[in-house]
Amino acid sequence: MIDILLPYYQYFKAVHIVFVISWMAGLFYILSLFIYHTEANDKSEPEKSILLKQFVKMEATLWKIICQPAMIISVLAGAGMLTLNSSLLQADWMWVKLGFVVALLIYHFICQRIVKSLKNGRFKMTSFQLRLWRELATVFMIAIVFVVILKNALNWIYGLVGIMGIALVIMIAVKLYKNYRLRK
Repeated sequence: MIDILLPYYQYFKAVHIVFVISWMAGLFYILSLFIYHTEANDKSEPEKSILLKQFVKMEATLWKIICQPAMIISVLAGAGMLTLNSSLLQADWMWVKLGFVVALLIYHFICQRIVKSLKNGRFKMTSFQLRLWRELATVFMIAIVFVVILKNALNWIYGLVGIMGIALVIMIAVKLYKNYRLRK
């Protein structure tokens, strides 16, 4: 990278980090709303109607004002960083990171479909399934951070096994939490 471009690269990097944080926060929160929205469908009237209407409004606002813009700006800032420092594309770790980013984008657009589905009163997933789905974002976040920080020091096989282990622990924790809630 040419030294004259370094300050611009750092601005793109700062913007990228800020909006990735915003994007992830939005994804975590929208999934919590999906869970509560789904559980509200089991309530009796008039509480059910009031809650469903409110959750549709909250989900739409969060999606349009935080999730979508944060995702777009994250991707654009990341593309700007790669444009200013194309040598990053020579690194194996960057391709692994980009693979996880593509998976996260697919996850994002599936969440967008869930927003639309819930708005139309279609509940395709249970609250338990949505809790598991929410934890997938955590797995992507952990994977991306570890790949970016450790770069070539990461043994991909151990890293993959570690990520799967974390996913298993999260799934067990969700199941235990579900059992705890049912006992209350």
